[in-house]
Amino acid sequence: MQKPNFENLLKVLNRKPTEQPVLFEFFFSNIEIAEHLSGIKQDSIWHMMRDPAANIAAMTNAGYDYITMNGSDLWFPNENVQTGASRNMNEGAVIYDRESFDSYAWPEPYKCSQKLLVEAGKLLPKGMKVITMGPCGVLENVIRLVGFDNLCLMLFDDRELVRKLFDEVGSRFIEYYETCLKYDFVGAIISNDDWGFNSGTMLSPDDMREFVFPWHKRIVETAHKAGRPAILHSCGNLEAVYDEIIDDMKFDAKHSNEDKILPVEEAYKRYGDRIAILGGIDVDFLIRADDKDIITRCEKMIALTQKKGGYALGSGNSIAEYVPLNKYLTMINVIRKIRNEL
Repeated sequence: MQKPNFENLLKVLNRKPTEQPVLFEFFFSNIEIAEHLSGIKQDSIWHMMRDPAANIAAMTNAGYDYITMNGSDLWFPNENVQTGASRNMNEGAVIYDRESFDSYAWPEPYKCSQKLLVEAGKLLPKGMKVITMGPCGVLENVIRLVGFDNLCLMLFDDRELVRKLFDEVGSRFIEYYETCLKYDFVGAIISNDDWGFNSGTMLSPDDMREFVFPWHKRIVETAHKAGRPAILHSCGNLEAVYDEIIDDMKFDAKHSNEDKILPVEEAYKRYGDRIAILGGIDVDFLIRADDKDIITRCEKMIALTQKKGGYALGSGNSIAEYVPLNKYLTMINVIRKIRNEL
């Protein structure tokens, strides 16, 4: 088994060639796969995500050079929502107007526990680092607090209140990431904030530029000031704003690709000389394709990117609970086989 070496992923994020192909995955929400990789039984995937030893074991055994985890227990409380395969994006809203905004108990990042992050730092094997992700993202949390339809209406009714909402949420994300980046074992950050539907951005591009992007630009600046790369994980069709992701916000890498929006092969050809491209083996493809087709696609993607650099193999989004174990292993075994042959 290859020992972790975060320098491999760092080269990818800096768009430099690596001696061997590199794996990247955002996170696992599949308890069967997580237990298979770690060898540690868990009550649920949520327990697994809060168990640094199991997280490290799973990622090390699979061949990753890092683990992803939250840097603290920062959260923006809202009302309970139904759990299931899908839900209404207006569920759980707690802020409707200025009165409810003024009465909301905003969390204070400096009061939030970093116990699990510190514990992970003590357990990391040599060469492995932590990539801290956010407690969802700036836009996602505003939507959780207000509701999507309500936010759209508020953009017409009270834009100043919208600005206040984004300022309250965004400023806390800056403080959150600043705190995470104080630890040397944190090698990079992920700003995970879903911005789009299949057809385009969730808010108009102009509204995204006014309310959402400035905070992500500051998040990236926070990471770069600390000498660490910043990865954007964002689902949806972002074609209208891709140049801003690269040239204005200056993210080092983009993660999350869907074949029906922009296949990863095309994303790499179009943007790979300006930003690292991570993952991209579409989750639906990973589930439905036979092993031969998965292997062929992964091998072609590696061949396309290996000399130029700036790519790490993984799923298009994350390893969801419905991804079969054998299909996931088929994907990562492409990398394992190549590494063994070097």
